Amino acid sequence: MAKETQEPETNVVAETENYMIWSAEEPDGETTYHIDINNVTVHFFTEEWKEFLELIRGLK
Repeated sequence: MAKETQEPETNVVAETENYMIWSAEEPDGETTYHIDINNVTVHFFTEEWKEFLELIRGLK
């Protein structure tokens, strides 16, 4: 008997015409964050996402 694969629950955090940021509640309880820029997707675990937000807030 094959194990059922649980699909993560996703949520769009922000979106423009060309970009999208979304999060996923993974089956193991981890939240991951994803930035879609054209045909590139950057994936972050929660700790990495928090650090990335600090970096972006530092932009002037």
